[in-house]
Amino acid sequence: MIDRAGLADFLRRRREALRPEDVGLPRGARRRTPGLRREEVAALSHMSTDFYSRLERERGPQPSEQMVAAIAQGLHLSLDERDHLFRLAGHHPPLREASGDHVAPGMLRIFDRLTDTPAEIVTELGESLLQNPLSVALVGDNTRFGGPARSIGYRWFTDPAARDLHPAEDHELHSRMYASGLRGVLAMRGPGSRAAHLADLLLARSEEFRHWWAVHEVGIRPREVKRYVHPSLGLLELSCQVVQDPFQSHVLLVHTATPGTTSHQALGLLAAVDPPRA
Repeated sequence: MIDRAGLADFLRRRREALRPEDVGLPRGARRRTPGLRREEVAALSHMSTDFYSRLERERGPQPSEQMVAAIAQGLHLSLDERDHLFRLAGHHPPLREASGDHVAPGMLRIFDRLTDTPAEIVTELGESLLQNPLSVALVGDNTRFGGPARSIGYRWFTDPAARDLHPAEDHELHSRMYASGLRGVLAMRGPGSRAAHLADLLLARSEEFRHWWAVHEVGIRPREVKRYVHPSLGLLELSCQVVQDPFQSHVLLVHTATPGTTSHQALGLLAAVDPPRA
């Protein structure tokens, strides 16, 4: 059963404990509210201000599990705080998986500050959890996919459009890399894992995946410089820096280009072009 008073109090206290700069927002000159405003938390949680405000006022319908998860992420809650929020809202907390969807606050604080270069947070299966606007402009909105298609490796072997972002001569390396990466996660997580399910689906659907799976390669890494084919900007050669959260098995990917190169100039134009649709 929902604890409306406890839920309202916890939401208000967590909101007031956050500063705008903690979540990547500008402070502004005339801020009187301690912490974040209700409308700011609502925007970070992808819901209406009215819905969120009613929760803080002990009113409105019981929020769904999806709503609670969105609020937990918007408020940059830890896993313990997230679980507490679920219980206050009358739900059982999600199972804690090694690669769940809840991004740790520390990782979010780094991500929120990356506004001038493409950045995204992915799971160990290549599922995009968060992308900043420049990442969407570079590779498209990868957070829109559902089911097994959330994994870039799954899309690589089942959707030809997923390959449009890379030169044809790089495709074999990507195929080897995705098959190798999935095998490594499967070995770590075991036969009953999501990785095992993904491998079974790909073995049934892709002849190319079956070929590279049979080769049994592990540890295939991308080149130091990754090449992207953008529909408006052409070929971009980018370095990909990796920050890993060992507790959640999430990875923050940050793309940069060598100053003075055409790719560096192109990155400066990303915000002005339409993102790829693949």
